[in-house]
Amino acid sequence: MLRQSKGGRRVIVPVGAPLKAVLDEIKRTSTIILTTSEGRPWTSDGFRSSWRKACAKAGVVGVTFHDLRGTAVTRLALAGCNEAEIATITGHALRDVRSILDTHYLNRDPALAVSAIRKLEKRTRIPD
Repeated sequence: MLRQSKGGRRVIVPVGAPLKAVLDEIKRTSTIILTTSEGRPWTSDGFRSSWRKACAKAGVVGVTFHDLRGTAVTRLALAGCNEAEIATITGHALRDVRSILDTHYLNRDPALAVSAIRKLEKRTRIPD
């Protein structure tokens, strides 16, 4: 799948198996995933309106669609992706990926601290 990132860069986002399974089940008239009920690509205003309605229906407050990009950065990092891999998928610059991870997300994940201690223990384990 090819899309243009917020910064104007073209990025390739491969479709993962779970999404592919869902897309294969849906009858679509377009290769574009996010379309209107008529099968045409959403306009910016149309997408914004639909996003607001979906958030209201789901009870989601205080987030924007672009927050999902930051969440993707975090999930990819937690899955073991390096910053270059993350930037390739999200379209962020490497410095922006690093900033997102440093400022907003990774310092809040206790699983990373546990992982770091396990690695340290494994590295410094005294042989029997």
